[in-house]
This record gives sequence, C-alpha cells and structure tokens, in this order.
Amino acid sequence: MSVSRIKTITIAALALINIFFGAYIVRDTAADARSERQAVENACAVLRAGGIAVEPGDVTSGDAIIAMRTARGIETEELIARTFLGSADMTDQGVIYLYENSARGSAVFYSGGDFVINLNEGVITNSGGAQKTAQRLLRDMKTETTALIVATNAESETVTAVCSYKGASIFNCQIEFAFSSGSLRTVKGRYVAGIEPVEDGAVIAHAGTALLGFLASVRRGDVECTQIISAEAGYQHSVVGSFGEGVIAPVWQITTDTGIYIAES
Repeated sequence: MSVSRIKTITIAALALINIFFGAYIVRDTAADARSERQAVENACAVLRAGGIAVEPGDVTSGDAIIAMRTARGIETEELIARTFLGSADMTDQGVIYLYENSARGSAVFYSGGDFVINLNEGVITNSGGAQKTAQRLLRDMKTETTALIVATNAESETVTAVCSYKGASIFNCQIEFAFSSGSLRTVKGRYVAGIEPVEDGAVIAHAGTALLGFLASVRRGDVECTQIISAEAGYQHSVVGSFGEGVIAPVWQITTDTGIYIAES
C-alpha cells in the first residue's frame, strides 16, 4: 500500500474519531443541561409548596462561575481618568491616587477599586441621551457590563451600570453616572482588574441547591418573602489586602418581593 494511501486512511480514521467524541460531548452536555433544568423545576416546586412563588424561567444559571483573584489596576485607573479628564496631573497620596485637570475636573482612586470623578459643568453633555452617553463612556473605559439602570427626576438623571466578568454580573461593582442640567457631573463606583484564577477556588452552587438553601433561610426566619422575582448566578467582590488585592467569589443574587439577597456558594 502506498504511503499516500496510508495517510488518507489515517486522516479519515482520525476524522471519524473526532466526530464520535464530538457527538459524545454534545450528548453529554445536553444530558447535563436537562438534568440541571429538572433540578431547577423540582426546587421551584418545593418552594411553591412552601409558599414562595417562583418560576424556573426566572432562574439564570452560571456553571462556569468560579472564584477569581483580583488586583489593583493602575493602568485601568489611568484609562478611566483619561476617559473623563483627558490629560491630567497625577498625585500619589499613598494608597490614594488623585488625577486633576483644572479645565475638566478631578478623579480620586482608592486601593480597593472605588473611585469618584467630579466634572465641571459642560465638559461632557448628554446631548444624545444619558443612557447612550453612559454606554459610550463605558466602551471608552473598556468596562464590561450586564445591565444599565436609569433613574430620572425633574432636575437630574442617573445611569447605573452593573459591571461583569465574561458575561456574569459582579453585583457589588457598579458605576453610577449622575447628570444634571444636561451635563455629566459625577461618576462614582468600583472597578475590578487583574483577574486571574484562584487555585482550588470555589465554584458556583447549582441553581437547585441555591434555591433550596434560600428556602431553608426563609424557614429559619432569616428572610421573609412570598415571591422570588429572579435568581441570578454571578460574583461578589471583596478586598482582602491592603494594596487592593481582592477576590470575586461566586454567589447567587436572589431578588424577592421584600428585597435583594446574596447567597454565597
């Protein structure tokens, strides 16, 4: 048999093996998804029997959510400052960095990721609408988000963005844009940077497990509610070091008729 003939047979055999394993993985993944949906449906049935209204469609899963390490990002802070102030003078005040541009405003960054930016009137206007202006600025900041919440009254408008990592919300990392008299005046919130895996980090609890755990909290009297509006898998950020080191831990945010609760994995 010729060498070319052997190569052709070998390639064909490898292709068949790849197809076989691909079909096996797809079938296995589909089976896992069905099992997860069934577990959610069963948990919802148990909650309803316990007097808490909830629908499986209101539960957003997140199997790939695991604990991650974070670090202070000086380059991220510089990018955020430039987005609003353009060129600015930076003053190192220990763990606090101050950026100033007398014509535009100032920005203060703290080691844990919190920051406050104050802008002069007319520096950034909301001529295209507050929400679109906030979206454009978030793109310039290279900040990933999952939701924008808009609040309006007679004199001002506020847009709050929920930050995220790879599509999963970081519930306590939010950035608020406050507009007044047609101008953006204040931006404040928290960013995360330097994200990398934690060895043996915690993994998000299965949706069914999280729901039943919440039911146990209700029965203990820790929580009072009659309806779960939504349950979403995501992250909660916390600072663990004096130089801005932190973690984003997998959690469930459960929104009910009485409030919002964070359930750790």
